[in-house]
Amino acid sequence: QVQLVESGGGLVQPGGSLRLSCAASGFTFSTYTMAWYRQAPGKERELVAGIRSAGTSTNYADSVKGRFTISRDNAKNTVYLQMNSLKPEDTAVYYCKAERIGFRLYVYWGQGTQVTVSS
Repeated sequence: QVQLVESGGGLVQPGGSLRLSCAASGFTFSTYTMAWYRQAPGKERELVAGIRSAGTSTNYADSVKGRFTISRDNAKNTVYLQMNSLKPEDTAVYYCKAERIGFRLYVYWGQGTQVTVSS
């Protein structure tokens, strides 16, 4: 059974930091591209950051470049999102996504974790 379980969300003041984790099981994690998405109330879900299977290539939304860092540990089947210098506009539910193109497109989503940036 495929599972993606996010953790690490919470309430933080502007300028603060949080580290999100996404623990994967039920599939061959090391062969999947992993990504973090977020969805704020009334807005569409948007890509925050992505990392290729070997961890050698990453990409970021312009709004988080220089503040967020995505990383992965294939030995622990976990992907991380380090978020620094948080802003109120970073408030959203953050989702973990796994994707691989094989015979077909394989896509899995986590249940999400709430991040609230407020004073």
